[in-house]
Amino acid sequence: MSVLPTPEYSRNMRLIGHSDQGGRPDGVQLMVHRGFAYIGHMVSQGFSIVDVRDPKKPKAAGYVPAPPGTWNVHLQAHDDLLLVINARDLFADARFADEKVYYTRQVGETVSDVQDKGWSAGLRIFDISTPDKPREISFLSLDGIGIHRIWYVGGRWAYVSALIDGFTDYIFLTIDLADPRKPEVAGRWWLPGMHQAAGETPDWPEGKRYALHHAIIAGDTAYGSWRDGGLTLLDVKDRSQPRLISHRNWSPPFGGGTHTALPLPDRDLLVVLDEAVLDNQEDGEKHIWLFDIREPSNPVSISTFPQPNERDYVAKGAHFGPHNLHENRPGSFVSSTLIFATYQNAGVRAYDISDPYRPVETGALVPAAPARMMDTRPNRPQVIQSCDVFVDAQGIIYSTDYNGGLSVIEYLG
Repeated sequence: MSVLPTPEYSRNMRLIGHSDQGGRPDGVQLMVHRGFAYIGHMVSQGFSIVDVRDPKKPKAAGYVPAPPGTWNVHLQAHDDLLLVINARDLFADARFADEKVYYTRQVGETVSDVQDKGWSAGLRIFDISTPDKPREISFLSLDGIGIHRIWYVGGRWAYVSALIDGFTDYIFLTIDLADPRKPEVAGRWWLPGMHQAAGETPDWPEGKRYALHHAIIAGDTAYGSWRDGGLTLLDVKDRSQPRLISHRNWSPPFGGGTHTALPLPDRDLLVVLDEAVLDNQEDGEKHIWLFDIREPSNPVSISTFPQPNERDYVAKGAHFGPHNLHENRPGSFVSSTLIFATYQNAGVRAYDISDPYRPVETGALVPAAPARMMDTRPNRPQVIQSCDVFVDAQGIIYSTDYNGGLSVIEYLG
């Protein structure tokens, strides 16, 4: 057994396994399904498969390339289906070499002059009845840049954020999978001002980016995170015509970057995470918020999660602040009191929200710095940037990094 990299810090968590993902250690979203991890790449473009049936000995089990000029940063797995995004590889574009361009301008504005579509935009659907041999069964083609992220937990409907022609940035689409071999767009919704082709004009401040990161659906409500555009609750009872229930935005005065909104329906609570997107906290201190949603038309923030404070993480360099949450997917670890989050240069964190007015950190692990840099953008610090987190039904934690591979972690809290 190879020696595990020594974490920089741990409390109530321990590293039990690690993988370089077959020599492609750049990872974004991951799904663990039937003993295999499916990992989308930011630099390597396609997606990898890692056998984690023995979580202490993860083994590379395959790689599926993306079409030219395309990345597969996000994906979703449920039952025998794997849904994978196709979108333009934006970080391969020199205009996005400075990450501020990506996070502080509408993507549609930056790439508006692109004429030749040298990438694939849409949704790839794979049969994964044989988990380590995905077989593509259909593709939903879209105009524009493509899809950013998906929510799919089985059944007829999938939900995506997509930048399609005529819009300033990513909007909300519902996808009908009644026949997974013939996916169809059913409905769409956007914030007013985003439909440029229809004559709408953005009314938000310069330097703010209004774009759907993704929505999580519980029942007939979609909880959408719109980066600097804040939070929406949408009624999706009619999937062809989503309807606004409420919209909240706390940027300004806070720094925006709303990334993930995780509903806890049994407690009428919503965990909302704002992503830190610039180095050295240049975009301000970002928070994980807890909202009371007993009245969906009036979500109320009641507390924030504690910030990691065992060292000066701002001075450490790169991004310090939240990135993503474990999303309580069916078949994974599901809890309305124990929340897992990634904190970029501060690693993976666990929180007890039994008392919703006083969240408490109960565990942490900061992986070692990456052995080598995969991120090709200039002047990126060689610092851990824990990206996604997935907790399986046995409570084993899996976390990706843009450069540092897959960390497999046991929670001891």
